[in-house]
Amino acid sequence: MIPIVSIVGKSNTGKTTLLEKLIADLVGRGWRVATIKHNKHGFNIDHEGKDSYRHKKAGANITVVSSPHQLALIQDVDHDYSFEEIREKFIHDSDIILTEGFKVNDYPKIEVFRAELKRELINAKENNLMAVASDVQLDIDVPCLDINDPKVIADFIENKFLK
Repeated sequence: MIPIVSIVGKSNTGKTTLLEKLIADLVGRGWRVATIKHNKHGFNIDHEGKDSYRHKKAGANITVVSSPHQLALIQDVDHDYSFEEIREKFIHDSDIILTEGFKVNDYPKIEVFRAELKRELINAKENNLMAVASDVQLDIDVPCLDINDPKVIADFIENKFLK
């Protein structure tokens, strides 16, 4: 089973920036990393006028765009897929899945925290919070890792979930 670790936090804390650094570091170590980004408002990767858009508009329930280097699947769904459903249906040949955008879930979490935003943490140890990536040291019951040292956070993920 591919482990899932969620990078969570309030808006503008730097989740995506941290994820970019973690992905690059873990891939540099030889791990195969998959990601899931949740957008509660929906999204559109297909654009009017493109052939794939025209296929969907004509009624196709699944459209796949394929090239020698990438593949994209655009599929109508009847519910918001869970991590398990996404992992089982779509993610293969990966060592770990890092997620962003699901603040509340049952999977291990690393919360991103910035002191300057003057906000409270959104998770606690009992909500599967494994660590906090922060720009200040916090007095909490999970490891507080330096957000400016993504190697340390990648070490934590590797030791906890990939070894």
